Amino acid sequence: MGGMTDSGTDKGWQLLEIGAIDTWRDHYGGFRPDSSRDGRRVVDHELVTQYIGLTANSLLAGEDAGYWHSHAEIEELYVFLTGRGEMGLDDDVVPVGPGSVVRVGQGIARTWRAVPGTPEPLTWLCIRAGGNGEIAHMPSDSMRHPERPMPW
Repeated sequence: MGGMTDSGTDKGWQLLEIGAIDTWRDHYGGFRPDSSRDGRRVVDHELVTQYIGLTANSLLAGEDAGYWHSHAEIEELYVFLTGRGEMGLDDDVVPVGPGSVVRVGQGIARTWRAVPGTPEPLTWLCIRAGGNGEIAHMPSDSMRHPERPMPW
C-alpha cells in the first residue's frame, strides 16, 4: 500500500503514493507512539516539507479522536472527503461530510468523530501551516486539553 516512488528531491519535488481513500484505514501512524492509531498517516514525516504539514485520516463509524487539542501558532485546514462526522470547535459542534472544509485558527480547541451508524469511514486531510518559519516535525505549539469532556 503506497510508498515513495521515483523521487525528484534533488530537483525540489517528491512523489509519495498514499493509496486510494478506501485503504487509508489500513495505515497505522501518528506523531508519537502513544497517540498513533489505525487510519492516521503523517504524510509530512514521509516527505521533505518545509512550511506545510499534512495528515491523511480515516475513522470508522462511532470512533472519535479521543482528545481535544489547540495550537498557539499553527492553523489547520480540514478537508473532508467521505463519510459523516462532527467537529467540536470550542463550544460549537458542526456536522462535516464530503466537501466540508473547516479552517481552525490558533487558540481554538478542536476534536472530531465519525457519526455512529454511518456506512462509510470518515476520511479527511488535515493541512497544517503557519507559525514562525518552517513547520516542525513534531508540532511544538500543540497543547492537549484532557480536562475537556467530549461534546457528544
